[in-house]
Amino acid sequence: MKRATWFLMLSLALIAAGAAGGCGSPKKDAADTQNAEATPTPELPADVKDVAAVAKPEGSGATGEAPSAAGTSAPSVAEDASSTNTVNATGELVSPVTSEVAVRTPGRVGKVFVDEGDRVRRGQPLLTLETQYLALDLKRADAEVSRAKAMAADAERDFKRKEDLVAKGSVARAAFDRSQSNYQAAQAGVESAEAARDLARQKLADAVLQSPISGVVAERKTAAGERLGDNTVAFVLVQTSPLKLRFQLPERYLARVRRGQAVRANVDPYPGETFTGRVSVIGGVVDPQTRTVAVETEFPNSDGRLTPGLFARVELDLGPSVEG
Repeated sequence: MKRATWFLMLSLALIAAGAAGGCGSPKKDAADTQNAEATPTPELPADVKDVAAVAKPEGSGATGEAPSAAGTSAPSVAEDASSTNTVNATGELVSPVTSEVAVRTPGRVGKVFVDEGDRVRRGQPLLTLETQYLALDLKRADAEVSRAKAMAADAERDFKRKEDLVAKGSVARAAFDRSQSNYQAAQAGVESAEAARDLARQKLADAVLQSPISGVVAERKTAAGERLGDNTVAFVLVQTSPLKLRFQLPERYLARVRRGQAVRANVDPYPGETFTGRVSVIGGVVDPQTRTVAVETEFPNSDGRLTPGLFARVELDLGPSVEG
């Protein structure tokens, strides 16, 4: 019995000793870790030092953390559009003048000289009415002027004779008065005949319809042989030089827009080409829906390449910003 008890105690002692040998002491583990950290890192070969320097930028820690913001050159933030000197917009080219042209006197169209899309100059003939009867009216009016002048000349001679005779007492005063009245009536007849002649001449001139502006024919509404009345529109003309460009700007730019400021525009028909104009009108009312203000600019367009209705990309040079 004593031997069995001793054997059991010996077995438990051996098991406890084995467990103690497999588990290291915490103090010993900490010491081992400190000794490993104290071991110096072997120096890198010379041919790989440069590669290591690139892989590990200056200022980065040993733990691989990113360098601080002070040691980097991040891109600058975009400047607020309200402080720039230019602003971009989109607008439409419009004609400052649209003219519906009609003949002054009724008549039948004799010949049309222009068609839609043609460019015209101020004073250029657009069409002419049939003028045969107008020419006859002018010829008759000229004849009436000649007859009136002849009658006036005869009345003047009679008046001067009577004037001499009445001074000598050789003719009655009543005869002299009648002669004077006839002479004055003959003079009035000349003036009336001349007025009728001038009217016939003007009608003949008005038979040729001329362009009141320089521009382009937007619409042609008549043809040869058609009869035109007093208010019948024959053509619609639009002025093309200068042209106006209208667009909207946000209200924050209102204090920086001035008349005469330079404006540059690009249109799709002429890619890569820039047209230059000036600010001519600045709207005085802000649209409550869009919070924008209307701006109107003027382009000379002396070569006539720009046409009304084109959309344009606008770049406007602004004045200095207004400090609050």
